[in-house]
Amino acid sequence: MTSSLLVYLIAIPLASSALLMLLGRKADKWGHVLGTLASATSFALGASLFFQMLGRPAEERAVTQKIFEWIHVGSFQVDAGLLLDQLSVSFVLLITGVGTLIHIYSIAYMSHDHDRRRFFAFLNLFIAAMLLLVLGDSYLNLYVGWEGVGLASYLLIGFWNQKPEYATAAKKAFVANRVGDLGLSLAIMIAFTTMGTVTFAGVKEHAPHVSTSALTAMGAMLLLAATGKSAQFPLQSWLGDAMAGPTPVSALIHAATMVTAGVYLITRSNFVFDNAPTAQLLVIIVGAITLLFGALIGTAKDDIKKALAASTMSQIGYMILASGLGPVGYAFAIMHLLTHGFFKAGMFLGAGSVMHGMNDEVNMRRYGGLGKYMPITAITFGLGYLAIIGVPPFAGFYSKDKIIETAFNAGGTRGWIIGIAALLGALITSFYMTRVIMMTFVGNKRWNEHAHPHESPFLMWGPMALLAVGSVASGFILSSGNRFVTWLEPVVNSGHHEHEELLQPAVVTSLALQQ
Repeated sequence: MTSSLLVYLIAIPLASSALLMLLGRKADKWGHVLGTLASATSFALGASLFFQMLGRPAEERAVTQKIFEWIHVGSFQVDAGLLLDQLSVSFVLLITGVGTLIHIYSIAYMSHDHDRRRFFAFLNLFIAAMLLLVLGDSYLNLYVGWEGVGLASYLLIGFWNQKPEYATAAKKAFVANRVGDLGLSLAIMIAFTTMGTVTFAGVKEHAPHVSTSALTAMGAMLLLAATGKSAQFPLQSWLGDAMAGPTPVSALIHAATMVTAGVYLITRSNFVFDNAPTAQLLVIIVGAITLLFGALIGTAKDDIKKALAASTMSQIGYMILASGLGPVGYAFAIMHLLTHGFFKAGMFLGAGSVMHGMNDEVNMRRYGGLGKYMPITAITFGLGYLAIIGVPPFAGFYSKDKIIETAFNAGGTRGWIIGIAALLGALITSFYMTRVIMMTFVGNKRWNEHAHPHESPFLMWGPMALLAVGSVASGFILSSGNRFVTWLEPVVNSGHHEHEELLQPAVVTSLALQQ
């Protein structure tokens, strides 16, 4: 099916961003309102398209739109086109839904910043670029959004670039991502030289007939691209320094936009990896290493934002690992990505709320006992904590534990190795996240006389409360009746796979919670 509405998903926040930057100081008084309304309008349009999609048979749910003819050289033709299917609409709702809540939060969080209007312009640009990334119908269209996300992250991480260390952090993220972007460029070149096409539909059609070596090379380059954007080993070093940006930026990067792009790329390219077992194995190895590495880093951080950043690295590692486990693994990877979007955004905004009440202090050794002064922040953050460590019936119980179970079910020695790695990562996660909770909200106060902790205003805790609801309910909603696996079947070619269940999710959770 075709639709003329898809372009507006991107055009609305992009137009808002351009207007806010062009008008400059003239828009200072109302720029934050326009930026928030633009994101909310894209969410409303995305939700409308989603419900329309639900009303059609599974095989007819994909919607396309040709915007214009982009490249036409000989027999090679690429249109500027968009594709909305079961995978991309899941990302659209996450990006615009969580993104809008972060916009609302930012109205209060950035209220005293002289450049709040410019901040919202950059947020809108980030949303628009990520939407183009997930809606493009070819690797070239995706690449434009991919680079747009890199630009927006550079602008937002270095938003307070009057501080040299913040400008350096932005440059570090930008350079590390350029390394990954080289991988995506080479993958596109391999697709063009071996298949004569760079559209997803064209590559999917030709992949079974292309040599395994070519597909392995393309898969390896796609994985390199994913390691850059999603801060996976060995290109993970930029993520901790990226905490230099305002806290709402951290929430947006970690929950709804930049670091989720690598998981999307691998899942969208499932037809490449399914025909290249070596590349698929590399995906599993990178995911397993990163989920353990990130978890270990999280145990050593006293900076609350950097501890959460290490947590993101580890949780994205779970998603990358799952995407290397075949058809069902793709669905569990995206399901964990969606539930992670709720609880990680909620915890980052909770960290921002703590900083707001503690004069921007980020060292958890100078917190302690804040639960009695910030009860709403403590409760919403605590619900996200229960979700990430996989306590039933919270979201992580239904998503991360399914990844661990699928890892064990991979069979043979490989299955046990990656299953034990994933289970060990869950155990370490429960340790360092409990450490964050205890050091911040429990125990005796450790702050000085200049700190006056207090609860944040409604515009900040309101979005945190809504995200906390997602931390509680999203896993059950997505997993009920195997709903999400069935939803993604037309995209990832997943069927019903019988397998022996070695460990039930409840058993996995119980083991991980044993401290």
